[in-house]
Amino acid sequence: MLFGYDTGVISGALLYIKDDFEAVRQSNFLQETIVSMAIAGAIIGAATGGWINDAYGRKKATLVADVIFIIGAIGMAAAPDPNVLILGRFLVGLGVGVASVTAPVYIAEASPSEIRGSLVSTNVLMITAGQFLSYVVNLAFTRVRGTWRWMLGVSAVPAIVQFFLMLCLPESPRWLFMKNRKNEAVDILSKIYDLGRLEDEVDFLTTLSEQERQKRKNIRLRDVFKSKEIRLAFLVGAGLQAFQQFTGINTVMYYSPTIVQMAGFHSNELALQLSLIVAGMNAVGTVLGIYLIDHAGRKKLALSSLGGVFASLVILSVSFLNQSSSSEVFGWLAVVGLVLYISFFSPGMGPVPWTVNSEIYPEEYRGICGGMSATVCWISNLIVSQSFLSIAEAIGTGYTFLILAAISVLAFVFVLFCVPETKGLTFHEVELIWKERAWGETTDSRNLLAQGTQNQS
Repeated sequence: MLFGYDTGVISGALLYIKDDFEAVRQSNFLQETIVSMAIAGAIIGAATGGWINDAYGRKKATLVADVIFIIGAIGMAAAPDPNVLILGRFLVGLGVGVASVTAPVYIAEASPSEIRGSLVSTNVLMITAGQFLSYVVNLAFTRVRGTWRWMLGVSAVPAIVQFFLMLCLPESPRWLFMKNRKNEAVDILSKIYDLGRLEDEVDFLTTLSEQERQKRKNIRLRDVFKSKEIRLAFLVGAGLQAFQQFTGINTVMYYSPTIVQMAGFHSNELALQLSLIVAGMNAVGTVLGIYLIDHAGRKKLALSSLGGVFASLVILSVSFLNQSSSSEVFGWLAVVGLVLYISFFSPGMGPVPWTVNSEIYPEEYRGICGGMSATVCWISNLIVSQSFLSIAEAIGTGYTFLILAAISVLAFVFVLFCVPETKGLTFHEVELIWKERAWGETTDSRNLLAQGTQNQS
């Protein structure tokens, strides 16, 4: 919710920040910087988040992220000028970056494999719920003095709530096993599994953690690229995160009120109301995705999603290329394009990259690869959000959306040929997929993957 609220709130707040600060109103670059400075913070947060996760655990990493976020939210609300506002955005981004690495891994490690996809996708649902909430809050404060300060300051509330709730939650049992704290891990696992399965899980994790502790001692950043199977896994995980951003999702989420105004609806309040429809469809689509991800599978869901994203971006492109027309039809067509875009994106390319990244890496690489992959996500996000308004001004909004449509075709090809189906597989079975791709099929991998397919059935 912290992640989603921060993504959504700036889109509405920016309309009113421009009213208060003349320098911001006059500069597209300054507007882009206010939006994207949170992403710059998130890049650093994601890059260090993997290390914090591995060294101190998933729980402490989340608590640290909450504290940083609270300080940033208060700084934004009290900002006397754009520079302090930008600093507050950076701190908020730092907290979001650490949390974006931590939450999917924590959820995946505490989840039985048969519902892991749904539970990790619940994290994405809360991102979209946060985005929807931010639009509701934006509308609620449109006629209140200090409009944008309230919009940004309210983001401290979910961070405070999560901080105290997180104190009541246990550490990841897998991380505890890795740190040789078996008794604590067994206590937690006993709340997740029945007695029969508990013994199997404990035996499996005991063996696995001992093997991985030996491997972990010598792991460095360069080892990710030295190992062929880990390199393949990382390229898939990072590729999904990059394509998630370069197909335009945060262009829509950060700038949807601005896009609506570009389409001819100039009232701030009307732009926010129409954008609320976009945020609502995002939340509904994510709920659908939670069901489909463990039924249709990750790969089919991503491919279907990207097909619809391409069609929607073409509609947006056509609507803006005909914007000079005196007819209001193309303005409404742009709104329809936005709604269709988010309707197709949210069930598939919203949750799939995060879910796949939470399950494709071996335990000893999960923290470092998860952090690196999230960093790719945030760098891609930064490039898109820092350049969208400038590119749209330079070549036109219609051609900008056409570029995003072309990227969605590349994303479709990437998913079709590079991304494996991980639905219903254990972490060990997923690991065998990469070994098979790297070194060729083995008897071991054939047997285990056949068993995994039977489990899916």
